[in-house]
Amino acid sequence: MKLHLKEVRITFPALFTPKQVNGQGDPKYSGSFLFPKNHPQKVEIERGFVAVAKEKWGEKKYMEVLKSLKASDKLCLHDGDAKSDYDGYAGNYFINASNKVRPLVIDGNRSPLTANDDKPYSGCYVNAIVELWAQDNDFGKRINASLLGVQFVKDGERLAGGGVASADDFEAIDSAAVFDELDKLNTETPNPGVAAGKKNDGAKARATAKATGASLFDDMADDIPF
Repeated sequence: MKLHLKEVRITFPALFTPKQVNGQGDPKYSGSFLFPKNHPQKVEIERGFVAVAKEKWGEKKYMEVLKSLKASDKLCLHDGDAKSDYDGYAGNYFINASNKVRPLVIDGNRSPLTANDDKPYSGCYVNAIVELWAQDNDFGKRINASLLGVQFVKDGERLAGGGVASADDFEAIDSAAVFDELDKLNTETPNPGVAAGKKNDGAKARATAKATGASLFDDMADDIPF
């Protein structure tokens, strides 16, 4: 069953290059889609769960299976409060969707987008088309969502994992002050007596090592941390 998610926020998008989940499984194109808990499409999503569950497990069993899947968090719709440590998740629901096949990715005018366009990015608003499907195999029962397409709608605050730094994030450097510090360092003269003493000490140490066959590193052995 296809669902059209409208003006939801995408997070952790992998729309142009497939990625593995925690380094496991086949690489997939994917994204998570955030929306408020009072979003009108929540009811539509729940009806979709009922439809695919009834088709997969039959009229008599589907409700029991659905209750079990919801209790064990095996639906593709999740409560964002459970991941409140992620930016933007608290107070929202989110749907995870993925696909081994690259989804359609377009701009608001329906022109194709590429990775070089820097959108969709984590935190922007998109329309998305996903397809709900019921899983029942050796890996267990679930209701998943396949990602079919994403359309950029409008900008939003970038969330963790999206974008790069801007020039405004850095402080301006006073180049004149830097050169003044360098000039001070270059004009400072070391104490001749200290320098000469260190030079003589080093020469004596080398001479002693040469005479005894010892290495200069022998005296340092206790100070080496490995």
